[in-house]
Amino acid sequence: MLPRPKPAGSGALLLWFALLLLLEYLIVIDDVWTIAAWDVIRSKLPDNHLDSRIMVTTRIETVAVGCSDACEIGGDNIYQIEPLSPEDSKKLFLSKAFGSKDAACPKELEDEMDKILKKCGGLPLAIVSIGSLLARYSSPENKDMWDRVCKSISYHMESNPTLEGMRQILTLSYDHLPYHLKRCMMYLSIFPEDYVINKDRLLYRWIAEGLVEEKRGMTLMEVAEAYYEELVSRVWLLRLVMVSKSLEANFVSLKGGQYEGMSYDTIRRLSIHGGGQRSKASASKKKGMKNDLEEINVQHVRSLSIFQINGNKLLDRLDEFTLLRVLDLEDCKGLQYKHMRDICRMYHLRYLSLRGTDISVLPPKVYELEHLQTLDVRATGLAKLPETVIKLEKLERFFFSQNGVWSTMWNPPVGLCRMKALREVGWVLIKDDNVQVAQEVGELEQLQRLSIYVDCYGSNGPEVLETLAVSLSKLYSLLSLDMGDMGYAKELNFLLELPSPPRLLRFLRIAGGIDKLPNWVESLTYLVEFHMSWALLVDDQLFGVLCKLPNLKTIWMQRNCYIGSKLVALTAHNFPALMSLRGTCDQENPKVYRFEKGSMTKLEKLSLNFDNWNDKSIVGIEHLTSLKEVQLTGKRENSTLDKTLKQLKEASEIHPNKFTVGVKYD
Repeated sequence: MLPRPKPAGSGALLLWFALLLLLEYLIVIDDVWTIAAWDVIRSKLPDNHLDSRIMVTTRIETVAVGCSDACEIGGDNIYQIEPLSPEDSKKLFLSKAFGSKDAACPKELEDEMDKILKKCGGLPLAIVSIGSLLARYSSPENKDMWDRVCKSISYHMESNPTLEGMRQILTLSYDHLPYHLKRCMMYLSIFPEDYVINKDRLLYRWIAEGLVEEKRGMTLMEVAEAYYEELVSRVWLLRLVMVSKSLEANFVSLKGGQYEGMSYDTIRRLSIHGGGQRSKASASKKKGMKNDLEEINVQHVRSLSIFQINGNKLLDRLDEFTLLRVLDLEDCKGLQYKHMRDICRMYHLRYLSLRGTDISVLPPKVYELEHLQTLDVRATGLAKLPETVIKLEKLERFFFSQNGVWSTMWNPPVGLCRMKALREVGWVLIKDDNVQVAQEVGELEQLQRLSIYVDCYGSNGPEVLETLAVSLSKLYSLLSLDMGDMGYAKELNFLLELPSPPRLLRFLRIAGGIDKLPNWVESLTYLVEFHMSWALLVDDQLFGVLCKLPNLKTIWMQRNCYIGSKLVALTAHNFPALMSLRGTCDQENPKVYRFEKGSMTKLEKLSLNFDNWNDKSIVGIEHLTSLKEVQLTGKRENSTLDKTLKQLKEASEIHPNKFTVGVKYD
């Protein structure tokens, strides 16, 4: 089968289509919505008389007929997917409404359940949608709710379950969302279809837009997390309904791509999905309509997101966006210093992401963004930051890195303590001339997430590290700590003398030279994930400490974490919660990974890197009684890897879980 063509331009597509002339092909085209779209696709696929086949999926019968008519093969070329049987429909509904396909529906709700299933017509998506909706009303006293939902489902679904009927069911599910979740759900329509949305990016934007309500005893981020979890549990809501509702409520204005040519009265949230310039022919047909990005009225825009890779002429109008609260230009190319000057004048800005752009200078006047809460300048061309950044006293989240240069970090000036609102920051570099800055770190009392590295080889190094140890002990709210050094002098030994560790840590990464794991790691009862590299540990220094943590679920052993020849999980290393063990060490040691009986009894996933080293082995795999998956990485020509794979596959056949075995070749 041919690889999927990448969106690298028309030249790549022409080459891909040219290959079809020479090969027998099977192409699957998923979810075609119009006959016109099919006609465009079909016209590009050559008939090379090599018995090639094209399979099209669609939810619309007329499209199916149109595709079938284009085929030269005789007979019926349409395959109608059969609906679920009544028995399977009921099992699926019970699993969503009551948590298990074997659950019993209360007698008081059985009649309503039968009516609902009849109206859903065996469509899995409809059943999942309604079942998930009613999961919150699963007790008999909610019978009225079940009755209302049942009556709300269009009777059209019962006899003819079409796309329109399905839309009505999904709309019903949306209508039952709480008001605050409706707004957060509609907000997702800002992002293009099939776009991978970073969770933190989404939550930071919700907060900046004022979509997250304050709750006593919770931070806005914690409330946003709760919103997110609720929406994840309702993933049955489709983009089709979400976008429709967003446009209907004028919540979001979409331009470019399939939304080219749409006009809006007042634009408050503007999202550019690419292809934002109309052709000359289109422009002449719609002359006088303010649809072009150069013409639309932006004076009321509160949020601007540009998702097309190449910047467009809208960037040259940034000085007109005087009311912006959210500006998201992640991965947008074409951003220049003149645009940065315009951005620094956006007084109301709460969220600014320049991540992945090619900016190389951040203007000193960035400090004028006095309401800014989130500043993301990761993977940019920036080699340093202006000292005026510390004047952003309302900044809560600040991320900085240089594209392709891991060692470029933020070296904060004296006055860091002014940034009292900081909750998340990375990556910070403390040097041996920064005693006062090391002390000021401890004054950032609201910090929850910190990535910090030390470069303290000079005469003042010991004093700086001692001061930093005291500061880290004061960060009582810290949930995530990424601590590293820039060399090989075991600078991280200062962690061994930490007066009092941040006891609420959920995530800990130690990346640098250290004699052993600090004893205080044993006290981190909330720790869920642990990463380590360059520590050069041996014997029982790793598992002997970590096995005592009651909630630890993930361990990632990175480069030079462990250099002993054998890494052994002893019977005493029970690890009450550990589910994932990952080793990406690319060195010769450890040669042997051994698991004794009774060790890591909850482990489900094991990932190890064999690289190109021979004579490595895994011993005692049968003792990992909960194992579900083993993933190995290495070179194709590695005979040891081949031998281990064979042994693992044989072991999986007699293992209680019959775990899966996979390999990724470098």
